[in-house]
Amino acid sequence: MASHRLPAGLRAPFEGRTWRELGYVLSGFPLSVLSFCVAVTLVSAGAGLLVTFLGIPVLAGALAVCRGFGAAERARARGMLGLDVRAPEPVRGRTGGPLSWMGAMLKSGASWRHLLYALLHFPWAVFTFSVSVAVWLWSWSLFTYPLWQWVFPMYAGQDGLQIYGDESHDVLLDSPFEIAVTSLVGLAFVLIAPWLLRGMVAVDRLMVAGLLGPSRLASRVTELESDRGVVVDTAAADLRRIERDLHDGAQARLVALAMDLGLAKEKLAGDPLAAAAMVDEAHGEVKLALQELRDLARGIHPAVLTDRGLDAALSALAARSTVPVSVEVDLPGRPAAAIEGIAYFTVSELLQNVSKHSRARRAWVDVWRTDDRLMLQVRDDGVGGADPAIGSGLAGLAERLDAVDGVLAVDSPAGGPTTITAELPWRA
Repeated sequence: MASHRLPAGLRAPFEGRTWRELGYVLSGFPLSVLSFCVAVTLVSAGAGLLVTFLGIPVLAGALAVCRGFGAAERARARGMLGLDVRAPEPVRGRTGGPLSWMGAMLKSGASWRHLLYALLHFPWAVFTFSVSVAVWLWSWSLFTYPLWQWVFPMYAGQDGLQIYGDESHDVLLDSPFEIAVTSLVGLAFVLIAPWLLRGMVAVDRLMVAGLLGPSRLASRVTELESDRGVVVDTAAADLRRIERDLHDGAQARLVALAMDLGLAKEKLAGDPLAAAAMVDEAHGEVKLALQELRDLARGIHPAVLTDRGLDAALSALAARSTVPVSVEVDLPGRPAAAIEGIAYFTVSELLQNVSKHSRARRAWVDVWRTDDRLMLQVRDDGVGGADPAIGSGLAGLAERLDAVDGVLAVDSPAGGPTTITAELPWRA
């Protein structure tokens, strides 16, 4: 668009963001005055009545009202600033009765933070409202002064805007030069005003996010609950995969083997040669079933990983890959078994992707430790184009890593090469 060819400083006064932020400041002043007055009145009344039982319900009601104002503030921030702050956990009493609810409200840290917001935001809202209105009105008034300067000689009986005056003389902005300078000064303030407004609104953002949202502990609990769900779903999917592999693979071969051996037993007396051929065929089926069981056991948890650690396990993994893989592991010791297992299966999944999709001629696996993080990196010289956002296996892998506070970073431009880095917490 043509407007975007202008520098940010020139287009800022006309952007929708600026006017939304101005609307946020202007609408916040009356709401802040109302919430401050209601909060101070109710809290003061509740504190004064604490000598009687009436103080407790009044204080609980004051905190509930502050939470209501907080909900309105979050809605304003979401609509005008694009700041989406989650609501804190609702207050629930243990028994569901009014006394239990009042106790839970008074013990809720989020409720007291809403009260603190009502008290702190009032002076800030007065300041931002006053500054914004003054700067906005004066900047645009001075900038457009050449358009309305005619008002003074026609209706005020003077040649221009008076900037100084006493009994002996006065100073008016009436000459063409003075009018032009006034307009330029106004233009400077018009260009500065949006940035001043954004600086003040940044403080509002911090206050809303810090006081009206859930606490860090509550956010962490929610995150852990979500991660627990991912872990449970992943474990269930792995169990279904193992069950399917057993049912469709080794179990089917063993059933066929039992049938072949039964037929061979029946023919053993009448046709020994045919029975021998069937036994030989059954022997081959036994070998395939054993191989499938070994592969399945290795997919659950390879023995070499338990016995010798990541270096040997990843080297064995690279030896079975269809693409030549170089492995370099530089670790001061062995991480916790759970982290070691996740690291192994992460590399295994990434090497399978290299074999199936990358059309690479070579791949590299590097493992090292940085501070309290275990770093894994898988690189290949293939065609690139790997993207977790398209719902590939990389998205599921990223969810698994996130469940243990891990991170998956994918750098795979079209045409290659591809570099995928995974971070895991180091737990000895």
